[in-house]
Amino acid sequence: MPLKTVSIFFFSFILLCVPQSKLSAQKNAVLKRESPDFRIQLTTATKGYDGKTCWVHARAGAIPVGAPGNDLDNPIVVMTMQKLLLSGSDIFYALNSMRTDDLGKTWQGPVEQNNLSRHNLPDGGEVVVSDFWPQWHAASKTLLGIGHTVRYYNNRIVKEKNIRVSSYATYDPDKNLWSAWKSLELPDGPEFISSGAGSVQRYDLPNGDILLPVYYKRPERKYSDVMVLRCRFDGETLKYIEHGNELSIDNGRGFAEPSITKYGDWFYLTLRNDNAAYVTRSKDGLHFPEPQKWTFEDGKDLGSYNTQAHWVTHSDGLYLVYTRRGANNDHIIRHRAPLIMGQVNPDKMAIIRDSERILVPERGARLGNFGVVDVNENETWVIVTEWMQRFGPDYIMPVDNKYGSDNSVYVSKILWKRANKLVKLTDH
Repeated sequence: MPLKTVSIFFFSFILLCVPQSKLSAQKNAVLKRESPDFRIQLTTATKGYDGKTCWVHARAGAIPVGAPGNDLDNPIVVMTMQKLLLSGSDIFYALNSMRTDDLGKTWQGPVEQNNLSRHNLPDGGEVVVSDFWPQWHAASKTLLGIGHTVRYYNNRIVKEKNIRVSSYATYDPDKNLWSAWKSLELPDGPEFISSGAGSVQRYDLPNGDILLPVYYKRPERKYSDVMVLRCRFDGETLKYIEHGNELSIDNGRGFAEPSITKYGDWFYLTLRNDNAAYVTRSKDGLHFPEPQKWTFEDGKDLGSYNTQAHWVTHSDGLYLVYTRRGANNDHIIRHRAPLIMGQVNPDKMAIIRDSERILVPERGARLGNFGVVDVNENETWVIVTEWMQRFGPDYIMPVDNKYGSDNSVYVSKILWKRANKLVKLTDH
């Protein structure tokens, strides 16, 4: 037997002799090791679980030092989230707000925002804003949150009546209050009938214009598609200016929940699909070529599918936050935990495998719906809740579940070892 064959046989025999649990532990150990570029500090803003509802869609924006309403020596961070009825599917209630004035040492709230609660519809239904994402808009000196609406009839979604509308609201730091939501007015056309910016990460251009990814479903199509809008915000009204090309895929339910960022000279767009996560890039942020599947640098599938992915953008590197298969997580719905961050090779649009780190570990609950906020040049936070639904038929996680999950609202702080030069220190 040739020496090479003997070596391969011996190595394979050794792997077979190692317990699978030990191999999984070794994989997780690699994911948990320290990064040379940042340190991770996991904190909890609030927690508690009654087995009937749970907090979801936690995301935050930061009001910089010197901005109207902030006379502190550090940014004010404002988080929004809403309750989910566990006995239904995507049954959301009013947005609530939390706030920290001391970089997360203490949190105020949650406080229900009456302006962002359910409204009655003329046909007997109800409508509420969901999938909301606050972000500082420097040009107007405003914390602007954008999401989309969801409609309920007898507290259930009726597919034929659930018309999505991109909606937005602003935050008053002096009153600690969110405004009533407004709807983004769009041109006539089948692509605009039901179009939403829920759970999307936008990008604000230097002139204040906003690149806002949306997903939508034409009446004649089975699948949802994605495009990027360019909008303008004057502190009061968000106005549509133009849109880019349509990005389509004819499998699963199509493309959804896109997020955009800019790194170097390129705009990068990540997209959700039932079967795989996708990515593409362009020079103008509006017109993108056909997306490709997210992979590692060696071309192997990343294993992320049917959930959100969002960007962490540092002056020294581009990162993606996601969930995926292969992280000792087959017991999690859609493998939506742990929450992982990996550095992107921007030219290949692929993840550098050895860069992966766990931002939030799994405790039996999924973590797929989350947000990212640049707090200052030294800290970026990834915020996520434990979503307390699991595989059916008994899909409500018990209060005393064996994993210890309790609907914690996690704030995973990425503490950079080199300052992020893309983040403006103050509003002066």
